[in-house]
Parts: sequence; C-alpha cells; structure tokens
Amino acid sequence: MKDNKLVDLSMSFAIDILHLCDSIQGHYSLKNQLERSATSIGANIREANYAQSTADFISKLQIALKECYETEYWLELLEKSEIISHVDLKQSIHDCGSIRRMLISSINTLKSK
Repeated sequence: MKDNKLVDLSMSFAIDILHLCDSIQGHYSLKNQLERSATSIGANIREANYAQSTADFISKLQIALKECYETEYWLELLEKSEIISHVDLKQSIHDCGSIRRMLISSINTLKSK
C-alpha cells in the first residue's frame, strides 16, 4: 500500500489548505468547514495506522475518503462563488483528487483480499 506517500501528501495538503484559508477574508464558517474537513483527511489516515483490525483500517480510510469528498465540495464552492480563483485553487484541487484516488485504490485493494 502507499502508506507513506498518502500520509505525506495528506499532511502537505492540510498545511496548504491552512495557508489558503489564511488568505480568505471573512467567510469564517466556510473557512472553518474547509479547515476541518481537509485536516481530518490526514488525521484519519494516520489513525488507520493504529487500527485494531483490517476492518477498522478500512473504516478509517473510508472516513478519510468521505472527508476528502467534503473538502472537494468546499473547494468547488470557493471557486464557483468566486471567493478564490481557479488558478489559486488548481493545486489544492489536484492534490485533493490525488488523495481521493489513492484512498479509493487502497480501500479497493484491501477489500479484495
């Protein structure tokens, strides 16, 4: 599995989102939701490493996946509401998609065993 790359990418992504949120004026509830969902991705991936069973491990990764989908929603909302331009969100959107694909692949691999 891609544990280290997934852990590293999710940490880097969370840091980037925190910096992105620092640049947003106002919109406190939206920033809060984005910060919470984006940082939760990595927290759940990290927590999965201490799972009690394979089922628990999969469950933690599925929670991280749900948080990833939620984060994509908030990023899309920022873009469509023109609070942040697509150019400024492009890397975050790409990284979130990469994490999502890695999580889906990992979950599917684990479920097939």
